Amino acid sequence: MTEDVSGVEPVTRRDHDASWSANLEGPAHAANRSLVVAQSKDAIEATTAGSHVNLVTHGEHGRPESYLWPELEAEFDGIRLEYVDRCGCGGHVTRVHVGDE
Repeated sequence: MTEDVSGVEPVTRRDHDASWSANLEGPAHAANRSLVVAQSKDAIEATTAGSHVNLVTHGEHGRPESYLWPELEAEFDGIRLEYVDRCGCGGHVTRVHVGDE
């Protein structure tokens, strides 16, 4: 059963030409790993080359290297993934370097 995420606010509304963070820690993210993956891809697409985006993922899914990174590496060329740390709230931060940063 897939949860209806039609009411979930997008993580990005514009292109980012500087480094920024995408909050993927909401209740809908905790309940739906595919939403985390989809919105992570959206965040990377909205980040210009030479910048990075910090993907702050919900702790419910564990470390992102196991479920998120393979999806991102398969989708994008020219990115570099870096595990930053665990947040005080229990989430995980992946820094995605886009292009020539």
